[in-house]
This record gives sequence, structure tokens and C-alpha cells, in this order.
Amino acid sequence: MSVTVFKRYVALELGKLRDAAGLKREQVAEHLGCSLGHVRHLETMHSLPKPVEVRALLVLYGVAERTDAFLALVDAARRGKDWWADFPGVPKWLDLLLGMEAAAVTIHGYDTMLVTGLFQTPRYAEAVIRAGEPNLPESELQSRIDLRLQRQDILTRRPDPPAVWCVLDESVLHRRTADPAVLVEQLKHLVTLSKLPNVHIQVLPFDAVGVHTGMDGTFTVLTFGPELVGDPGVAYTESRITGTYYEDAAEIQRYRETWSLVQLQALKPEQSQAILARRIEEVTT
Repeated sequence: MSVTVFKRYVALELGKLRDAAGLKREQVAEHLGCSLGHVRHLETMHSLPKPVEVRALLVLYGVAERTDAFLALVDAARRGKDWWADFPGVPKWLDLLLGMEAAAVTIHGYDTMLVTGLFQTPRYAEAVIRAGEPNLPESELQSRIDLRLQRQDILTRRPDPPAVWCVLDESVLHRRTADPAVLVEQLKHLVTLSKLPNVHIQVLPFDAVGVHTGMDGTFTVLTFGPELVGDPGVAYTESRITGTYYEDAAEIQRYRETWSLVQLQALKPEQSQAILARRIEEVTT
């Protein structure tokens, strides 16, 4: 489990428990004998609560029976180190995604423009990064490629790799790179990945549907294990400059429903492998 995800859960859960108890932050600050800013920091991932604060807060919120489990989460968050901590320049918005990927039990994605970062080959990743930032220094370019590739370790992690289910719009298979060999290599890698027991790849073909529910664009829905009691997961979208996290249960459910509809419209995994094979042949001839 990721340190970042533990911190996120502790912060969100403290806010939810306070709301459920019908208390304002000012009342909590008075109860703890601390500043309002400190309470705000506890609920927004800026600070972890001390053990004495955990005990006091959970008694105040009427859930003292959760104290031991909560203290274990806080201790894990305080002592641990995320795998990407030594990579330079990882932005805060990406930091959370990396933690969520590492902690996820299931990852459901819909990709409309590019192959998802979890599936990219080194040369495809380089082509994508260069296209977005052509003036990026070589050292930073290589660092980003290395980071992206190391993210993929979760796919073959033992034990308990996440179940990753990706729906690819067929246009992704036709978006050429400057060197056709890079695209061929990437398509072959998708075929290889699709043979992993925990990875499922489906293609949404051009002629299967017209206007459809997933046309808003690429998104990912992540679900976590039972140790994060009551956590509904998260939906994630990304732009050129930032990532957006949807943590409201109703919003997450809308993304889950959208993904389910797109997945039902996509070709079965076996049929999708046939499309990938055909596309490889087209690019190489």
C-alpha cells in the first residue's frame, strides 16, 4: 500500500467523520486545543495527526472502536516511503496518481487519444513526451520515461497485482508516431500484456458505435482494498498541465457507469487481439 494513499485516506476520513458527527472545524480545534489551520491541515493531507489526536478525534466523532486500525494507518503513512520519492520533479498532482496506482485493487481505464502510461513502451513513451514538450532537456526526458516505466511494475507484481481493464478507442491504434516501428512495437506490447491474467484490453471499434457515452474523453477509475474502510475509490482525468481527482461517491459512480457502458460496446478481448494483429500487419506493410 502506498504512503500517499494512506495519507489521503486519513485526511478524507477525518473530514467525513467530522461531517457525520455534525461538527465544524472550529469546534474540533477547540476540542483539541489547536488552531483552525491545524485541523484544516489534518483534513487536506498537509499534516498527519499525532496518536493522541487520533484518539481524541475518534472519541469525539463517536467511532472510538476504529482507533487501533486508524493508528496503524497513520503509523504506516509516517514510516513508509513511496517508490518514486527519489525521482526529481514529480508534480504533486501526479504524486497522488502514482500512489493510487500502487495501492489499487482494480484499475478501469478508457483511453481515447493515446495508449495509457501503464502500457507504454520506452520508445512510445519518449515519442509521446517529446510531442507534448519538444524542448524538454534530455535528462528530464529520460527521468520521465524511467518514471513511467517503473509505474508498470504493478502489472507483474507478486503477489496481488491489480486487475487492470482498459478500453482503447480504435483511433489510438491509428495515431502514428514519426517512426512506424515505434507504433508496431507498442501494438505488439499490447498483445503481450493482454495475455497476462490480470490485464484485459478491449478495443472500441470505429464501426461499433456512433456518438456514445464516453466521448468526454480519457478517464480512469481506481478501487482500493478493504483496509480503507468505506473508501469509494477515485475517478481521474488528466490535461496537459494537471490531473483532476473525483472523490465524491456520486461522481465516481457516474464514471463507473460510463466505463461499464463503453466496455459493453467494445469488442471482446479475443476480438480485440485480432484487431491489434491486423493493425500491426497494416503498419508493417
